[in-house]
This record gives sequence, structure tokens and C-alpha cells, in this order.
Amino acid sequence: MTVYTLNPELDLVLERTVDVAPELVWKAWTTPELLKQWFAPRPWSTPFCEIDLRPGGRFNTTMRSPEGEEYPNSGCILLVEEGSTLIFTSGLGPGFRPQTTEGEADFPFTAVINIKPDGNGTKYTAIAMHADSSTRKTHEDMGFAEGWGMALDQLVELAKSL
Repeated sequence: MTVYTLNPELDLVLERTVDVAPELVWKAWTTPELLKQWFAPRPWSTPFCEIDLRPGGRFNTTMRSPEGEEYPNSGCILLVEEGSTLIFTSGLGPGFRPQTTEGEADFPFTAVINIKPDGNGTKYTAIAMHADSSTRKTHEDMGFAEGWGMALDQLVELAKSL
């Protein structure tokens, strides 16, 4: 089991209990064709997703704005605990190779996704870890809570249809 201590000055957290089985939440996070259906809050979309589900593997997505602008994101999976924990970062590329991000909205962060059974549902925790308080604030101001919350709602909607 991976233990992580939150740092409220650097981390953003979305925690919620959802009424779908943990196995379906995990499947939605780790199956590219499913992730593309929920990952970006509507009306945005995710036309591309590539996941190599192993430490050092790729976690690449492209988000598309309603105007058609595309925003590719390349990352590296750090940890996979089957069915319960997925950790990936935009600060590294495949094979743990350090990478830079470009553009004013780009900043590296590490995502920790925890999935735990809770009655007939799932306790879902998503943490976005940042290197400093200014990038945390940038991510928060971009709409972290609203965007990641909408994406989770879309994940639940999809999972219920599976």
C-alpha cells in the first residue's frame, strides 16, 4: 500500500464517494478507449490517449477545446497498484526520462489516483501534486475543482453504462 501525506500548500485534492464499483472506476482510468470518453470536462474532448500501464510507461493524452485547439500532454506512469492506485507525472516522459513543458499554461504535476471500495461504491481520491505554491495556484485558478469534478461525473456516467 502506498502512503502519501498531503501538503495543502502544494497539493489539490478531489475526494468523493461515487456509486459505482471500484473495478469500473479502475477500468475507466486504465483503458484508453474508455478514458477518451470522460477525461476532459465537456464540451472539451480527449481525441487521443495512450497508456502503457506499468512503471515507466506512457500516459499520454490530447485534450481538444470546443474551438478545435489541441493540447497534447505527455507523461510517465510512476506506480501501478492494480485496482487501487495509479500515479503518473507530466514531469517525466516514458522510461522516467526528464522532460520540459512549454507554454504558459504548462506546468509539471504528479497525479495520484486512489480507488477504494466503500460499501457498494468507491471512495475516489485524486491528488494533483505541485512543485511550488505558484503552480498549485495556477492549476487551481484554471479550474481544477470544477474540471476534475466534471470529469469524475462523466467517468461515473460512463461506468454506469458499462
